[in-house]
Amino acid sequence: MTTTLTRPGALATSGHPLVRPDAAKHLSDEQIAELGRELDAVRDEILAKRGTTDAAYIRRIIKIQRTLEFTGRGALMFSRYKAAWAAGTAMLSLAKILENMEIGHNVLHGQWDWMRDPDIHSTTWEWDFVTPARSWQHTHNDLHHRWTNVIGKDKDIGYNLLRMDADQPWRPFNLGNPLYNAILAPVFEWGIALYDLEIPDYKEGLKSKEAMNRDLKAVGLKALKQFSKDYAATPLLAMATGSGRRALYGTLAANAIRNFWAHAVIFCGHFPDGTDTFTEEMVEGETRGDWYVRQMIGSANISGSKFMHLMTGNLSHQIEHHCFPDLPSNRYAEVAVKVREICARYGLPYTTGPLPKQVGSTWAKIFKLALPPKKTSRSPKSAPA
Repeated sequence: MTTTLTRPGALATSGHPLVRPDAAKHLSDEQIAELGRELDAVRDEILAKRGTTDAAYIRRIIKIQRTLEFTGRGALMFSRYKAAWAAGTAMLSLAKILENMEIGHNVLHGQWDWMRDPDIHSTTWEWDFVTPARSWQHTHNDLHHRWTNVIGKDKDIGYNLLRMDADQPWRPFNLGNPLYNAILAPVFEWGIALYDLEIPDYKEGLKSKEAMNRDLKAVGLKALKQFSKDYAATPLLAMATGSGRRALYGTLAANAIRNFWAHAVIFCGHFPDGTDTFTEEMVEGETRGDWYVRQMIGSANISGSKFMHLMTGNLSHQIEHHCFPDLPSNRYAEVAVKVREICARYGLPYTTGPLPKQVGSTWAKIFKLALPPKKTSRSPKSAPA
């Protein structure tokens, strides 16, 4: 794979990338351009429809989330009683999942900036996650969404820890893939905080010492805030009723449940069977239509109920989210109908499946890629377009 190419500052207005992915090589430049125009029209339609109904939706979700958190922490004040502990832990877990997935993730993408509400804005929101919002916006919004599934550029492929694509070099360290992932799941927020520090870039001289010290200070302060809220304030208040230790267990359990859930949903977004990865040649000369294609075939959805979609932050519509990361998440369900129809019409895969299937597929890949590759020649991902 060529490693000297860099994506230009803007998408090309015509032509095609140096190499087009196998899934799209049957499409002409004109067809790709028309696909791009169709998807732009879908986006414009939703932008034109945004209004009071959408604003009321996010404010209602925030109110529900805060009520769940307040009530859950209140129940943990009496957690020496098993029923209170179970109810408090369950409500706090739901509150943390809602805040992290449907609220925090989407607010930080700027999905609600159009409301001009300083309390629900991508520049002011700080979420209930150890990693500081600004650090996450850089690694996620700026890098992951720009370089979606591009080997060597998108560091979300394995989070600097796991081998998640056959084109990544195998090392003996990778034998521990399943173990590392099992450890990562319950402490996922800490793994993301460490990942967002961009330590490999610092070691390679791509990140200055000043920037590293600034980010270390930010994550330290955020960790202190999280510890104070979950593992000091709540248990200390609960000591008044003799429930301090069980309240601590409740907050630990709520964070672990949220981490397990976030890990499962996020890993199902890009790693199940059917998702594609890309070389840097596939983004050199990329047009708007080609960018849409990469987002669609590099992402995977999760089918399920409205409640399941809510609890995933609508990242169960990962394909739509990657095509339109700044559209309100409550609109992804209606967008999905149109995106799926466009994929079918242009002969492009639309990867989706129920949560158990997507989780199982992802874990199967984790186990498979832990093993050294068979000594057979691999064909390139695609021929030049």
